[in-house]
Amino acid sequence: MARSRFSRLSRRQRRLLRLARTVTIVAVLVTGGIWWAGDDEPAETVLAAGSGAGSAAAPSAPERPAGASSAAAPSASAPPVSGRAGAAPAAGATAALDHKAKPGPRPKAVPSPRPSPPPAPLTRSRPTTVAVPAVTVEAPVIELGLDAEGRLATPPVDNPHVVGWYAKGVTPGERGTAVVVGHRDTRTGPAVFLNLDSLSPGNTVRVARADGKVAVFTVDRVRTYAKADFPDKEVYGATGRPELRLLTCGGAFDHSKGYEANIVVFAHLTDMAQEL
Repeated sequence: MARSRFSRLSRRQRRLLRLARTVTIVAVLVTGGIWWAGDDEPAETVLAAGSGAGSAAAPSAPERPAGASSAAAPSASAPPVSGRAGAAPAAGATAALDHKAKPGPRPKAVPSPRPSPPPAPLTRSRPTTVAVPAVTVEAPVIELGLDAEGRLATPPVDNPHVVGWYAKGVTPGERGTAVVVGHRDTRTGPAVFLNLDSLSPGNTVRVARADGKVAVFTVDRVRTYAKADFPDKEVYGATGRPELRLLTCGGAFDHSKGYEANIVVFAHLTDMAQEL
């Protein structure tokens, strides 16, 4: 029946029918091929897409699929990929970030030690020995007065290794300013206060007293004054606390006039010691 109907069609109609059937078959084959290609992509293409920079799916040591090229597979020693930008980090990475984000405990502030208060002024007791450790000095003390012109006398030049204390002034450690004098040098050579001008603030001067106490003074400053401009009030004046002055010659030396200046060490009482 179908054959007789097809045979009754004209040649033109039969050609159109064959063409339509051919187009239908081709369309079905093309559509099926596209669907198959998208649903079963070769393993090489998938691996190449996942091995680029920023891939979150790449393990640290992946097993290479069968048939994949050796260039596409990452090395077994390559470090694990941390993840794409914007992707959630791995659990280990999150723990590391959380650890860095949490500040550690704030260190406890260690209070700086308070400076000990200065000792109370001592009662009167004459000095017996003066020691200046920074310039390796330890000298016995003799008493001094004023000369005929009212100036402070100096120790005898034939005994350059002693120092003199102005006996009519305060004793070292009493409230007020005690004065100790020594030669820088003499005709026979260097004397006890040769290096007095090398002292610096913070150095100490220790004075042993007849009552067995050792007064410790700390240097505040060292100054050189021309003899013509010597500041008596600044050097000898009282300051309301126990202070000490060490004096010697300084500046240029003239054979007819002697030294042109005086070196003065300013110090104040800061401690008491058991020995020099």
